[in-house]
Amino acid sequence: MQPVCAYTDYFVVATGGNARQTKAIWDEVHGRMKQDHALLPRSVEGINDESTWIIGDYIDVVLHVFTPEAREYYRLEDLWDDVPHETVEAVTA
Repeated sequence: MQPVCAYTDYFVVATGGNARQTKAIWDEVHGRMKQDHALLPRSVEGINDESTWIIGDYIDVVLHVFTPEAREYYRLEDLWDDVPHETVEAVTA
């Protein structure tokens, strides 16, 4: 994000299979960031009954966790197409 965005260095975009999984992904990332790195987000949006798009702002990194439908609708990758992208495969437990 550095070439075009002054307020963060990275966007991390993840997708859960449904709202429940999206919330679980957020809970895991939030817990690990807090426990392993003593980091709390500056703000969090989207944690509600729907949880279709959860945003955690860690200042240098902004985490977006979508349901498949919300990710397709908002298409952040297309919106920010002028910045470098890196795709990481899902990790299985």
